[in-house]
Amino acid sequence: MNFEDHSVGVNLSVFAVGALLVWGAGTKLSKYVDLIADRTGLGKAFAGALLLGGATSLPELATTLTASYSGAAELAGTNLLGGVVMQIAVLGLIDALVLRGQPLTLFSPRSSLLMAGIMLIGLVAMASAAVTSGELYSWQGVGVWPIVLFAAYLLSMGVIYRYEGNPRWEPRGQIAQPPESARDLKDAHRDAFQDVSMARLVASFLMASLVVLVGGFLVARTGETISQQTGIGQSIIGATLVALATSLPEVSTTYSAARFGAYSMAAANILGTNSLEIALFLPAELAYREGAIFDAMQPPVSFLGTLGILVTCLYLWGILERRDRTILGMGADSFAVLIVYVCGMAIYWIL
Repeated sequence: MNFEDHSVGVNLSVFAVGALLVWGAGTKLSKYVDLIADRTGLGKAFAGALLLGGATSLPELATTLTASYSGAAELAGTNLLGGVVMQIAVLGLIDALVLRGQPLTLFSPRSSLLMAGIMLIGLVAMASAAVTSGELYSWQGVGVWPIVLFAAYLLSMGVIYRYEGNPRWEPRGQIAQPPESARDLKDAHRDAFQDVSMARLVASFLMASLVVLVGGFLVARTGETISQQTGIGQSIIGATLVALATSLPEVSTTYSAARFGAYSMAAANILGTNSLEIALFLPAELAYREGAIFDAMQPPVSFLGTLGILVTCLYLWGILERRDRTILGMGADSFAVLIVYVCGMAIYWIL
């Protein structure tokens, strides 16, 4: 497909179609993964978060591979790091739109969320260091940094799994446990899929995955073309428009979790997905054939990583303090995250 032959308006329309495909299929994909995990005995929180994070990261994988293969390394990198910042900001919006009057982090008293956040900070810091330093060593076009990041992601998943099974502390204070009993997403759609066979669930999962990949391809290719046609640049397009479109499955899943009262699941979904985004630098490196991908990125891209660390720290602060204080109907931490995101992207625009 040669999108360069089409006008900006046509490409924006195709971009919107791709985004809608990602949203619709991503929402169904999360339900299928949840049911498959439940039926196969992988119903633990860790397994659910891992499968759900992997499923909802398919758009990022599709856009990253497409952008990298076409030589748009900076679009791929800003999509991944920009997606981390974007999705933390999504938690702030959901806090404001769903809870309305009480902070989201007040209802997430799980120490495993803190561990997941700490692991995420470490991964984003390493990715930012890679962008700043460039590739240290590469062989056949494959650098060391992407391999290190992928290995660090696997290690972090192991740490979270061990810690979740044996947490070292329990929350205390005025509200030790959430006043509302959290409903898992499976409770909302269990009845609808009760008589559906396992084979049909797997087939539906594969079909939804294919739709997400197609939508992700359209988003990546048109996003790259729009950046060229408008002169805005791959960096800004990747950090905003493409990052938003590929985050739609996480938005829909997190919104549903919060609406049903599964507040810890909503936060865990975002943190787990963000960690996986850092690991996607390895497939991006394998698809990019013009050298090491970190050598093709400009130093300002690391600013997105810095923003990701900052907004993650703000939410970890909120989980630790768990204060029943709101600003404009949302938690003080969510309000701070949205302010940092808006100001940070404004600064990134002028870098």
